[in-house]
Amino acid sequence: MKHALKDILYKVGLNVVSGNTHQDINGIQFDSRLVSKGDVFVAIKGSAVDGHDYIETAINKGAVAIVCEKLPSEKVEKVTYVEVDNASVALAQMASNYYGSPSENLKLVGVTGTNGKTTIASLLYQLFKNAGYKVGLLSTVKIMVDDKAFKATHTTPDSLTINKYLKMMNDDGVEFCFMEVSSHGIHQNRTKGLAFSGGIFTNLSHDHLDYHASFAEYRDVKKRFFDELPKNAFALVNTDDKNGAVMLQNTKAKKYTYALKGMADYKAMILENQFSGLLLKVNESEVWTKLIGSFNAYNVLAIYGAADLLGLEKVEILRLISELNSVAGRFQYVISEGKITAIVDYAHTPDALKNVLETINSIRTKNEELITVVGCGGNRDKTKRPKMGNIASLLSTKVIFTSDNPRHEDPDEIIKDVEKGVSPDNVKKTLSITNRKQAIKTACQMANANDIILIAGKGHETYQEIKGERFDFDDFKIVKEFLKQLQK
Repeated sequence: MKHALKDILYKVGLNVVSGNTHQDINGIQFDSRLVSKGDVFVAIKGSAVDGHDYIETAINKGAVAIVCEKLPSEKVEKVTYVEVDNASVALAQMASNYYGSPSENLKLVGVTGTNGKTTIASLLYQLFKNAGYKVGLLSTVKIMVDDKAFKATHTTPDSLTINKYLKMMNDDGVEFCFMEVSSHGIHQNRTKGLAFSGGIFTNLSHDHLDYHASFAEYRDVKKRFFDELPKNAFALVNTDDKNGAVMLQNTKAKKYTYALKGMADYKAMILENQFSGLLLKVNESEVWTKLIGSFNAYNVLAIYGAADLLGLEKVEILRLISELNSVAGRFQYVISEGKITAIVDYAHTPDALKNVLETINSIRTKNEELITVVGCGGNRDKTKRPKMGNIASLLSTKVIFTSDNPRHEDPDEIIKDVEKGVSPDNVKKTLSITNRKQAIKTACQMANANDIILIAGKGHETYQEIKGERFDFDDFKIVKEFLKQLQK
């Protein structure tokens, strides 16, 4: 797909241009290893690597144009150089231009917040598919172009990947696309240049403080997404979270709210909460959903509000909500023949773990044991580890601390950080088994009829990352297999 460089640079703020912008460009790259003849290379300053150090490499590989924040002191003849203030912003706009501004040809809705992004985006995809529309999804779990599935590598992909898939959606006649928008994605300008029809805010709690300098910065990055929404879009926020009102402060979008506790445009009351599902009163109507727990009541409200704002009939939305199935790794459960319930959930933040454990405790009769298997990821925010240990030991009857994705850290040291949060009166409830498979097996062996096992932290992930390598590991498959073995 060839385009004139001048067309790819449309709407990009240019400081200095040196060379021919009328030449055709084959492609755009920001990784010098992927550059081929006729490409434009965008030099981005990352947290670990500075693309400016690879300009010469890109030219040697055939790049005919360079977009950068600082022009090199020596220029190569016949190469066009473009200086911009922010290369990641330029890349986002260039990617949109290259693929023909695909976000403008469908209704794109972004979902942001600490917890619930994947569930809301995935269930909106499911709901609109069931309503008979062609739908797209950009999520942590997978990317969907209507019925075609693609593997996801990031919660919010890079600008080129986003626009590539949006263009595929255009070509396939997709009408709606639901997209997770992470704080990393906003901070790194991956969503710049996209025409959003709406934004949803779920909640904000302790996460990603390994990346953001403070909680205030984390909040303000999320807020930036709403600040940049156009006036013809909607902003739908959870006002039971005090940060919901903050998200709406400077937005030009039409403002809407949802809540279980306070006054809101979309309000719900939990009438029944069981392992089989929830009975909710949404505004003035009752609806049964197979989704479980109060945190899912918030997700249902967000889905209901978004579907209403996107033009679906309210009665039809309620019918469609009653048909929704839970998302892989989000309160995914199995009940063994021996009547042991095993739940796998992605809860990897203190708030998410607390929500899941409180949900289980609100449903169980207290005659059963609640055995939690949990760990924390390596090379990530260390300050949340003791909080996770405290919550798990406080809200469970027994806890097994184990390895999550240790990455390049020593898993035993991670577990020690988690154990620091356990209060002296809860120490007897806990044990530590570094091998995750052995930890899950031990939980199954400890459980009796009617007991509940929660395996938290990895959810939908089908791998364990250790020292830069990914090994096959699926919590749900493993616990099902161990429960089956116990029945023999």
